Amino acid sequence: MDNDDFIYNKNGGIERLLLIMRRLRDPQTGCPWDIEQTFASIAPYTIEEAYEVADAIERNDMADLQSELGDLLLQTVYHASIGEEQGLFNFHSIAEKISEKMIVRHPHVFDETTLKKSAKQQTSDWEKVKAAERAASHQTGALDGVTIGLPALTRAVKLQNRAARVGFDWPEIDQVLDKVSEEIEEMIEKRTIIYSKAMYKVNCNGLTKNEIEGNILKIKSKLIDDSEKRSEKIRLRKKIEDLTKQISQLENNLNFIKTGSDNKVLDGVYNDIEKLKNQLNKNEKKYILIK
Repeated sequence: MDNDDFIYNKNGGIERLLLIMRRLRDPQTGCPWDIEQTFASIAPYTIEEAYEVADAIERNDMADLQSELGDLLLQTVYHASIGEEQGLFNFHSIAEKISEKMIVRHPHVFDETTLKKSAKQQTSDWEKVKAAERAASHQTGALDGVTIGLPALTRAVKLQNRAARVGFDWPEIDQVLDKVSEEIEEMIEKRTIIYSKAMYKVNCNGLTKNEIEGNILKIKSKLIDDSEKRSEKIRLRKKIEDLTKQISQLENNLNFIKTGSDNKVLDGVYNDIEKLKNQLNKNEKKYILIK
């Protein structure tokens, strides 16, 4: 059977489709639009066809699913044809590659030595296989290999699943929120430091130390949002209460140690009280600015 007859052979299977694609991309007699296509130009169509397959499944339309799977298969044949023309690969080498991958990734099916392993052991073996594949592709990071072109939410789920494998996961939502808050605080703190240094250079020439500290506190207060202000106010209130209690305790102690104590002991207590009062004064100023 010559090629022309084979093109119209309804039992030709995949070889028939491959031949049709070769005819479509024939530089002399093919379709002008098909001839000029590249990997990049048809990539959007490949994504679109995958979504249409998913849509047919969602609608439980099996007749449409058959048609859409054909469209998706055509995309694979299209890429394979371009790869063959460029001497990179062809449809059969693609099929061979995925066949080998499936065998390697399923030792619990194709390797008799692993048939008796538990599900946990098989999962561990799977992770080792994937790690070896990433290493062969020079992907050393835990998040390497997650497709950039995925929809944002789909990619986020894949990234989180990867992160969970190396312990970046929490059983309770409150723990997740705590971690998010921690990261936000670190970001704000870093931004505050950078901005404060910049403003220091611009606005603090010729000012006293107290004036400089006051300026920096004002800058920080502008950068902290409402939720951060609430957290900071709670922290400062607690700090002020603790300092007040420490000062009160030391002042009460003075009544017991004045009699019979030398000047060095008294001086030490007075110095401690003075230091605590300075800390209290600074924290009270911070609280007023934020409030």
